[in-house]
Amino acid sequence: MVLSSIHSLVQTGLSGVNADFASLIDSQNNFPEMQKMLRQVLLGGKVVRPTLTLLSGSFYNYNLEQLQPMATATELMHIATLVHDDAIDSADLRRGNSTINALWGVDLAILVGDFLFARAGEMAARAGNIRVVELFSQTLGVIARGEVKQALASFRLDQSIEQYIERVAAKTAALFTLSTVSGGILSLAPEDKVQILYDYGYNLGIAFQIVDDILDFVGNASDVGKPVGADLVQGTVTLPAMKLLQRYPKDNPLIKIARQEDVEDSIRKVIEMIRNSNIIDECYQLANDYSKLALRDLNKLPTKPASQALMSLAEYVVSRNK
Repeated sequence: MVLSSIHSLVQTGLSGVNADFASLIDSQNNFPEMQKMLRQVLLGGKVVRPTLTLLSGSFYNYNLEQLQPMATATELMHIATLVHDDAIDSADLRRGNSTINALWGVDLAILVGDFLFARAGEMAARAGNIRVVELFSQTLGVIARGEVKQALASFRLDQSIEQYIERVAAKTAALFTLSTVSGGILSLAPEDKVQILYDYGYNLGIAFQIVDDILDFVGNASDVGKPVGADLVQGTVTLPAMKLLQRYPKDNPLIKIARQEDVEDSIRKVIEMIRNSNIIDECYQLANDYSKLALRDLNKLPTKPASQALMSLAEYVVSRNK
């Protein structure tokens, strides 16, 4: 099942998400500069998280009036985190487009991110379920705490793979579980089935981020939407870099990057060393392991088209630009 077929199963809900984005932009018609900023970040993207919410809500009582606002909320939260990430990292490109901070400055980018978080909370409230609103707030807290830990760990080479997974869990996986669990709750799924959807979202989120981190080394800027090696520039030590450091703990260009010495040349060397090793294959293997964990209990959910879609989505996640 290709990505377009997966989306087709929940196209009405995804169209509603796009309509919500358009309505949000239109609501600022008396503030043209804000409209420009919103258009910059709300148009385009993969809409993975809304798709997860809508698919996860398809197994029991599919109530689009509740699910669609929540799908919008998950994507708005995701976009808000990206706006803040780019501001913190002074990143100039995201999805191949100029970032808010590159065009309007860091201060305004932070405020736009705050605005998006506020609107995301409003959309979550429209789902009309207090448990989902609590889950939304808890997820935001997890992400914020994770970002603080990541910032404090910048350019530190003494991090373990376990700490990397913990960081990913507080970032990508947290948003994926918000998407899947909220869908389950809003569809009135039994608690044991909500847990299955949580496990799926958690493991899929980790697999997704591992592949993203792989692509930071082996992708190209036009596909990835940002410069190759961008994580190293910001001092974020991801799985491929950790594995390289394990192999070469002393004579390693990562040490110079951590010391901010010959950064550009050292990044080039790190990328070359990783590409010329089997590190990428090892990282893909770990992503595949998490993808399989995501699928482990899906067969305990009702047999519906959404089941196959979630399986196919897990396969897609670990095959991106491989």
